[in-house]
Amino acid sequence: MFKKIVSPVDLAHVDKLEKALAVTGELARTYGAEVCFVGVTGSTPSELARTPEEYRKQLESFAAEQRTTLGVPTSSHAIVSHDPAVQMNQELEDAVTEIGADLVVMATHPPGVSDYFWSGHGAHLAAHSAASVMLIRG
Repeated sequence: MFKKIVSPVDLAHVDKLEKALAVTGELARTYGAEVCFVGVTGSTPSELARTPEEYRKQLESFAAEQRTTLGVPTSSHAIVSHDPAVQMNQELEDAVTEIGADLVVMATHPPGVSDYFWSGHGAHLAAHSAASVMLIRG
């Protein structure tokens, strides 16, 4: 049913991804799918990485670690964004298409007042992507 699963991750909040990663791994094992971890970084230094290349290496290491933990084939796809706050929805949508994913599994935040004004990244992908989208509450 699913061959390529995209799992957007925020490396600054890996501690909050446990449930979403478990679901991603279970689905990948069930369907014999590969998981591609997608991360977004800015083009300027951040708390996580001083350069986009350093971030790319951290994401690759995370994917390799998850390959062992989840027991499924993994890869990584780093997106360098000049303005993540504005461009992230479109960049994630483009990455899902480019990677050829048929399922997106991602952690989501508890709903709040801001959701009445701005939709979350998962809602955008569900509305605009050809892939199925599963949102996992942490």
